Amino acid sequence: MPQHKALVAAKIGLHARAAAVFVRAVTETGLPVTIRKADGQPVDARSLLEVMTEDFEHGCEVVLEVAPEDLTEPQTVSEARNALATLSSLLQAPEAR
Repeated sequence: MPQHKALVAAKIGLHARAAAVFVRAVTETGLPVTIRKADGQPVDARSLLEVMTEDFEHGCEVVLEVAPEDLTEPQTVSEARNALATLSSLLQAPEAR
């Protein structure tokens, strides 16, 4: 399963603007990405409400994943890994872009 870990760097965590920027970036990948705390249940990273409800605070470790069976025909595991790395970099930026 394509997976990538990241630390949430935004000072207020993954709330408001930072969450909106992240969700928009996930949606643009076209991939069914989930996000979870290291010990938590995954939520749909394309849903602003679900992401904000999970309370991903500053400094928490998150896991981004895409289940291989959820990839559509033109998408590859390699493309999913690259997209997760890019999304991880976005989360680790100190301020939302």
